[in-house]
Amino acid sequence: MSRQEMVVLNVGGMRFVTRASTLQQFPESRLARMLNDDDREFKLLSGEFFVDRDGALFSYIMDFLRTLQVSLPTDFSDYQRLQREAEFYGLYPLADLLSQEHLLKPRLEILEVRFSLQEMQAFFRIFGSCSTTVEALAEQITVFTGQQSGQGCNSPSQKPLVPLPLERPSHHDMVFLCGIEYSAGDQFVTRYVSIKPDNRKLINGTNVLGLLLDFLLKDGFRLISTRTVVSEEKVECYTFERMKRAAGLTITVNQTPGSSGAAQARRSQVQKGK
Repeated sequence: MSRQEMVVLNVGGMRFVTRASTLQQFPESRLARMLNDDDREFKLLSGEFFVDRDGALFSYIMDFLRTLQVSLPTDFSDYQRLQREAEFYGLYPLADLLSQEHLLKPRLEILEVRFSLQEMQAFFRIFGSCSTTVEALAEQITVFTGQQSGQGCNSPSQKPLVPLPLERPSHHDMVFLCGIEYSAGDQFVTRYVSIKPDNRKLINGTNVLGLLLDFLLKDGFRLISTRTVVSEEKVECYTFERMKRAAGLTITVNQTPGSSGAAQARRSQVQKGK
């Protein structure tokens, strides 16, 4: 990178090195005008542009100029201050997005696991506020069933087991069970549960519950409460929550023919994962 292409900024004591073209993404912004020595707020001292503003917040400004996306950490809360900084630098498309905090703030996601033991069977019902999370979890859980006779029901390898689809009352919940259900004579139906990436097939409901809770904790949820919902049926409820990252927003810059180089902004959402 040549000296003409490289620009050094000292913002509130924090040093930033970037390309001139990065600062010129929005030609009518103060950062672009700064390169033409057209703004007295930015003073060139010893080869560096000094700006008496918040350097920590300017790091988000730089990330926006480099990617044209608004990507903020889940614990970010200074939306108004960052909006004020964007307005100071003349980055009004960014300021417009920051004024719509509901699009950027992470959302609280709730997941509830209900568990009950009845004789030799365990019943599970999982409800989630986010249908995509429930759908992804359903892909990790497999119930295997088989019909056997006699007393040798403790090993899933005795006879071939058949995968059984989970019951899905709605997009937001799923129901499954495991254990032993007796039928006529000495016949009984066994149901085993497997939760990826664990390859074990478990028949004991308490073991399945432990594996499920461990999976959710590793997936970013945290347990916030446990309670008994129906004491007579011993229905236990485990409630989890996690902060889900909001969708990132991108800016598309279009140059209008005949204009003075003003940047036009178009908003679109880009999913940033969980």
